[in-house]
Amino acid sequence: MSRASTSLGTSDLPDHADSAYRAIEITSTDPVIEAADGHRLSRVPIEEARKSNALGSEEEEEHRRDGNFGPLVGAKGQRSVLSPGLGDAIESKLQGAGERLDITEERDGGEGNTNINKAPAFTNPLFPPLPVYGPPTLLRRLQYTAFRVCSGGLSLCFLFVIVMGAIAKSLPLAFMGLISLVRGRDPNATRPFYEIEKERAKKRRDEIKAWKARRRDSQSAGDQDGERGLRNKQIAGGRDNLVCDIGYYARRVGLDAEEFEVQTEDGFLITMQHIYDPDDPPHYPGENIGEKDDRGRGANGKRKYPVLLMHGLLQSSGAFCVNDEDSLAFYLCKAGFDVWLGNNRCGFKPKHTIFHYFDPRMWAWNIQQMGTIDLPALIDHVLSITRFSKLALICHSQGTTQTFVALAKEQRPDIGSKISVFCALAPAAYAGPLIDKIYFKFMKIISPSMFRMVFGIHAFIPFMMLMHATIPARIYGALGYRVFWFLFGWSDVRWDKGLRDRFFQFAPVFVSAEAMRWWLGRECFARYKCILSTKSEEEGADQEEEDEMRQAKQEGLKMEQTERCGDQGKELSPSPPTNGGPWYDGRCPPMAFWVAGNDDLVDGRRLIKRFERGKEPDVDLVHTKVIEEYEHLDVIWALDAPEKVFKELVDVLWKCVDEDVKREVIVPRGVGELGTG
Repeated sequence: MSRASTSLGTSDLPDHADSAYRAIEITSTDPVIEAADGHRLSRVPIEEARKSNALGSEEEEEHRRDGNFGPLVGAKGQRSVLSPGLGDAIESKLQGAGERLDITEERDGGEGNTNINKAPAFTNPLFPPLPVYGPPTLLRRLQYTAFRVCSGGLSLCFLFVIVMGAIAKSLPLAFMGLISLVRGRDPNATRPFYEIEKERAKKRRDEIKAWKARRRDSQSAGDQDGERGLRNKQIAGGRDNLVCDIGYYARRVGLDAEEFEVQTEDGFLITMQHIYDPDDPPHYPGENIGEKDDRGRGANGKRKYPVLLMHGLLQSSGAFCVNDEDSLAFYLCKAGFDVWLGNNRCGFKPKHTIFHYFDPRMWAWNIQQMGTIDLPALIDHVLSITRFSKLALICHSQGTTQTFVALAKEQRPDIGSKISVFCALAPAAYAGPLIDKIYFKFMKIISPSMFRMVFGIHAFIPFMMLMHATIPARIYGALGYRVFWFLFGWSDVRWDKGLRDRFFQFAPVFVSAEAMRWWLGRECFARYKCILSTKSEEEGADQEEEDEMRQAKQEGLKMEQTERCGDQGKELSPSPPTNGGPWYDGRCPPMAFWVAGNDDLVDGRRLIKRFERGKEPDVDLVHTKVIEEYEHLDVIWALDAPEKVFKELVDVLWKCVDEDVKREVIVPRGVGELGTG
């Protein structure tokens, strides 16, 4: 086993836990090594993982021959405690691997108990192999440092060009606004929600005054908390401090938040938040809080149905909490759902059970690992705490991508049984025309090795996070908007401009350079402009579709003739696709799409068309909507998003809850108002 441990790079495991205990197959391309104390190493080559398990099975056999029938563990004699739900997930993986064991042993000619399949015969071109880094020897540390220095300077130059471009593009607009002010006109008067924005700004000013008055009165009366028992009572207020704190903004609308740390199957530690009503605080079944305590069960003794929200690219869970009462997370919580906010690995504070920030092994991941490892860990954590068998999943942008990837039949389709409905806001499955902008083309044309030279093998442009921590919040918010506006073409015309600086306090976050290479590099999404099909497959499917349409027209003429003769005929149904085939099988949960019609970043219409043309026969598409005037972020931040998106979300979520569960949970407020539930 020592040979395997050295090869796998476990020499930096804490204390004496430096022996590989077993390899676990997460997906066919993602084995991880679990050490004797429960720590895990990610991104292990498949053949090395197989060797480790084969050697481990030999040692266990010798252990038994010596008359020892207990488990073979490391020096500490125990395994670490896993996050709720993670242990069961790993054991199920091992059991599934065990079912394949006899076949594996026979095929390998006596290799032994590996529990790991051989590497796939071919590599999916959309998910090419990630780099594998060895243990951090002195020479390698010097190489990694050289990479960081080189890429730090080059990526900083790239960021400088982007920032200067954003400022230059903003100057004409600022000049026009100044001219309007000189002429006595309000430059914001042409905004579509101008009057509503003025009313909301006045309301915020009045609330600040009222909050200060209440604070003075409560302090003079010696009561810091004021009156108790008012439902959704505001417990924080005053002038917005523009802080990166979800709990702070939850308390401003009478709610609160608690934070959890979730461990993934490959050792990453992810932060997630739980939004709840302080007048009805959460109760987890099994907690020792007394037999008569009904916390978290609502006024009528019923629990709330869990909903998990996943954010978009370069954002965090705070994106769902920045729009006061109209924030999606707060809206759903006050409607009667149990709201959980997920993040992806690294986020604002990169953490791993073994790896440290400067270790490139901590950054060897992309959208595939975010979907097949991070998302299942978050789902299992919520379900293990709430004791439900399913939850509703709402994702925006990149969150939809990782879910689409995870549910694919070649990835982790088993998680579909844990999702009652998958609601995709601005679904990112096909690229929009923005991918061909010149600054994105630069990232597309350079080779993978040059990409790593410019952007490194660690975090993607980490200087952005340094700016986030040092620049004053209002300046950072204004600059952040202009940079994102310049890069992605988003505008704030449908947002509450008075809150815009707050919107960008929760972005960007730490993302691996490999993840950005998957999005923008020459090999993956930017090349094929699709997350699960290559360009040739899509073109073949389009050609097949055109042939079917021509045939359908001919059949339609024949049907018209037969109908005139009184023959009703048969309804035509689309032929099953022969190019690429469906992405999903019968394990996929129901789906619902809200597409921004004016979105140049992704092409949601093409995704809807894929489903409407019968290319995913096993998926129940329960709702689709194209909002023509919306841009990419409007589905969560627009002033009219509660009317155009959130109300429909509530109906769709409730519609897809199992009937036996509906009798046990609170009926959300607003269900059925739109006539869709």
